[in-house]
Amino acid sequence: MAFQTLPQGDQKGDRPWWLVAFVLLAVALAGVIFVSDLYAQVFNTVVKGLWVTIFVTLMGFSLATALGLLIALLGMSDSAILRQIARFYVEVVRGIPIIVLLFYIAFVGAPGFVALYNLVMSPLISAGLFDAMVVRDVSLMWRAIIALMIGYSAFIAEIFRAGIQSIDKGQIEAAKALGLSRSQRFRLVVFPQAIRVIFPPLSNDFVAMVKDSSLVSVLGVADITQMAKVYASGSFRFFETYSIVAYVYLVLTIGLSILLRGFEKRMRERRG
Repeated sequence: MAFQTLPQGDQKGDRPWWLVAFVLLAVALAGVIFVSDLYAQVFNTVVKGLWVTIFVTLMGFSLATALGLLIALLGMSDSAILRQIARFYVEVVRGIPIIVLLFYIAFVGAPGFVALYNLVMSPLISAGLFDAMVVRDVSLMWRAIIALMIGYSAFIAEIFRAGIQSIDKGQIEAAKALGLSRSQRFRLVVFPQAIRVIFPPLSNDFVAMVKDSSLVSVLGVADITQMAKVYASGSFRFFETYSIVAYVYLVLTIGLSILLRGFEKRMRERRG
């Protein structure tokens, strides 16, 4: 799993000249795309996969965040069994590369799910109420999303755990004294404060998933990278094609990083 850190604030009062340089480079490349028919053709082909990349990233990260929060809460439960299950999940999943998870979910998990579905639903399938499922009924895009969800949820669980445990226990005891239930304490006292600690690393993981979403191209999902692979293999314009791919991903990741850094700064100002 590759991590992307958000652009850091000015060090010792330095102006963000790196950002100026990047903007100038981005504008120059945009100009090349505008005036060059070849680069324009490559760009128009590659961006056809942009919405797939956005969809995979948003769905994968949303599901990973929900699952990560659940795993984090299980890891802090009163039950030793639940805590051990959560720790087992986190340690095992964090040790598996994302691309291996992609292959495993796509070619092992999906067939296993289909076989289980057909077994459970066999009486209804025999009665003609439901059709039997085949592996191709599970789209490659959703197999990729599930793999990203599982891979990132383990890291996000640790982010939530660290953020929640950073809250002063005295505040939790005070909330107990006021008669708040466990869910109310979490919703009204713990989480609103923990999110300030959680947000920066969670933002880093979101930007990282934008990049890691390119791995879904190994399954043939028509994202930015897959569209580029198809075009480059047919035209042999590898330099032009992958230069455009790098350009698109840089605009996406650096643009997102700047937006998230601004949001994080506003959160700190409100806290202050």
